[in-house]
Amino acid sequence: MNPQAKLLSTTSLLMGTTITISSNHWVMAWAGLEINTLAILPLISKSHHPRAIEATTKYFLVQAAASTLLLFSSMTNAWYTGQWDITQLTHPASCLLLTTAISIKLGLVPFHFWFPEVLQGTSLTTGLLLATAMKFPPTALFLLTSPSLNPTLLTFMAIASAAMGGWAGLNQTQTRKILAFSSISHLGWMTIILIYNPKLTLITFFLYCLMTIPIFLTLNTTKTLKLTTMSIAWTKIPSLTATLMLMLLSLAGLPPLTGFLPKWLIIQELTKQEMTPTATIIALLSLLGLFFYLRLAYCATITLPPNSVNFMKQWQTNKSINTTVTILITLSTMLLPLSPMIFATP
Repeated sequence: MNPQAKLLSTTSLLMGTTITISSNHWVMAWAGLEINTLAILPLISKSHHPRAIEATTKYFLVQAAASTLLLFSSMTNAWYTGQWDITQLTHPASCLLLTTAISIKLGLVPFHFWFPEVLQGTSLTTGLLLATAMKFPPTALFLLTSPSLNPTLLTFMAIASAAMGGWAGLNQTQTRKILAFSSISHLGWMTIILIYNPKLTLITFFLYCLMTIPIFLTLNTTKTLKLTTMSIAWTKIPSLTATLMLMLLSLAGLPPLTGFLPKWLIIQELTKQEMTPTATIIALLSLLGLFFYLRLAYCATITLPPNSVNFMKQWQTNKSINTTVTILITLSTMLLPLSPMIFATP
């Protein structure tokens, strides 16, 4: 890809995200989302493969429809209340339309069908952007409008997302699709606590990004796109593949790793809100995701593929592990003991 075009796309992504999260007017937020959508399209289609072009088309159509719905909801609210402020969303129909629009943008169930297909058609680096940075502006809008949203609808969508992310991920052999359904499952955890504790939703999103980024970077370094290639990835960089198991188990939410922290806090908050049955259901649904995370970890570090001796041992190249990746791996697995510092009162 042309360096100037890549610089322009990256700058536009940063600008669009900044405009959306810092605006208090609906038109400015919509403009930031549109800039984001247009900036990511060249990055998705840069390989010029038919699958990448298909993913780009799907992403554009879905995001354009969601942005239109978001603008329509804000116009409806302004028509009835005379307010264009994001925090003054009070009309019931506008709240419902906005919830639908942001759910489409994020990929929440039942609007999740586009996300695994788009992630499968892109490279791992662009998939990383789609799974983390591109979800931040819609999540920020969810946080700003959280007092006006319908708790019953969000709880239903959250539980459905956790269930669908677990069930659909069980049947996948492509690592990008598995990570896509993992993202859908984690979105369910973020959404279920949105009404009751928006700060906890933000912490969960940041910790999810912290755990997902090193996994994507590790898979990109070892060129692992399928479970079959993951089985022989240990011959390329053994140390990095060994830590991949810890990162996957952290993403699954096993203690004493970092991923246990958001699940622990969310279940605690739901119990305080007297929503113990809901907390029990979503905790049990996370066991589905744990199964395919364990399968990934098993393929990465424990099993050997049934191949001939000549094929099994690949040439080991002296690849150096980036310092940033090392720091991210450490944070994604060992942040739990530092968690009291996050919530320490001054």
